[in-house]
Amino acid sequence: MKILFVTFELAPFTKVGGLADVMGSLPKYIQSEETEMAIFTPLIGSIDKEKYNIKEIENSQLTIQFGYAKYVFKLYISKLPNTNINVFFIDNPKFFSCFNCVYPTGIDSWYEQERFITFSKAALEYSRLINFKPDIIHCNDWHTSMIPVWLKTSYKNDEFFKNTKTVFSIHNLAYQGKYFPEILDFAQISREEVFHQYGLEHYGSLIWMKGAINYSDKIIAVSPKYAQEILTYDYGEGLDWTLRNNQNKLIGILNGIDYEEFNPQTDKKIPFNYDFTSLENKEKCKVNIIKDYWLEYKKDRPLIAIISRLVEQKGIDLLKFAEKELMNLNADIIVLGTGEKRYEDFFVWLSYNSKNVRAKIEYRADLSNRIYAGADMFLMPSRFEPCGLSQLIALKYGTIPIVRATGGLDDTINGYPNNNADGFKFYNYNADDMLNSIKQAIEIYKNKKEWQKIIQNAMNADFSWSKSAEKYLEVYKSLVKIN
Repeated sequence: MKILFVTFELAPFTKVGGLADVMGSLPKYIQSEETEMAIFTPLIGSIDKEKYNIKEIENSQLTIQFGYAKYVFKLYISKLPNTNINVFFIDNPKFFSCFNCVYPTGIDSWYEQERFITFSKAALEYSRLINFKPDIIHCNDWHTSMIPVWLKTSYKNDEFFKNTKTVFSIHNLAYQGKYFPEILDFAQISREEVFHQYGLEHYGSLIWMKGAINYSDKIIAVSPKYAQEILTYDYGEGLDWTLRNNQNKLIGILNGIDYEEFNPQTDKKIPFNYDFTSLENKEKCKVNIIKDYWLEYKKDRPLIAIISRLVEQKGIDLLKFAEKELMNLNADIIVLGTGEKRYEDFFVWLSYNSKNVRAKIEYRADLSNRIYAGADMFLMPSRFEPCGLSQLIALKYGTIPIVRATGGLDDTINGYPNNNADGFKFYNYNADDMLNSIKQAIEIYKNKKEWQKIIQNAMNADFSWSKSAEKYLEVYKSLVKIN
């Protein structure tokens, strides 16, 4: 069975969010004697070609027509680290290698559409050029939503793809690729064929993700709870009717994490390695990170961490509503992340106007691991959360999650005082409930025996990819049988 993954970000080469981690990990656990895999991703300018031994493939130049113009692409190759899986990097200097970030801000919206359309079409054409005839093409988010649409329309009589099935993963339904229908001319898709309510049309606009939902053979949401939530008006982001209409092909599969990368026993990014039997080293990690955040270490004072994109989805508004209470907590709070300027400014203001809150407005993988290792608690008050990886990493590092019970956060955290509790939950999206949950965690933290039990439960939780990978394989096999 040949499986082709198409993704606009891929760890460790490029990373913005959880999509990169999923696509960088899932193929490792699917590889077997019965599977052959390849991954297509754009060659973003920030990728270190020398570090990852990325080489240009000879005679790989490909010219593809879009709209009234032709565009030239080149193909590069490397391996997914610690695997034998080929990663193919598609380059066009106008769209990909000219940027040192995956999703540049401030660019023209038509040009943004062009970037995703050209990448997705080039992935299909390069699959043909290298003669990788996929049984399954696994597409991710709206960046590659065009692929299921093409395969059911422009490519429906193409001999090369006649048996190819598409799987479409929704990592975040909020980002849908909404635009004017004129973009279909650039993508060379017939408006008459797809611009209707059972295709891509949505109240007069075009939505690429709606097209992927309608035209793909299987839809995967990244947690079972999120798969249920997006069928409702509150979480469906305007596409709940479309999703309910395609409910027969929707399934929720929880993301996993790669314990080879996130493991406090072996993590080279943290100053002291530890497991449950050597938590004194975790305390040393706490001393280390507190100094880095210009705070004074106090032995019995808990440290709460936030590592997040600073956007509305992540519940930052709740923190703004509760700013006075947070400043008076008997705990220190450290923040790492970037996002909307209003939220960045809020945390900068807190850093200068409180004794216990400090923020770094940046993102660094090495620093995030040190925070996971050094903090006592990890706060995720998300308005919605398709899956979430941060809480899974926090569990492994014995850093107790405090989460709003939504999406994958509800699926993965067993809230106190349940048996075998490994975290704390609040259910209503409001600042008072969040504060009550934080205060409960701080109170239980004082009971060292009880806190040790919670840490043990957290570190013993298993969210490795092996279980989830089996479910993905079941989906792929079920589609191949249909051929």
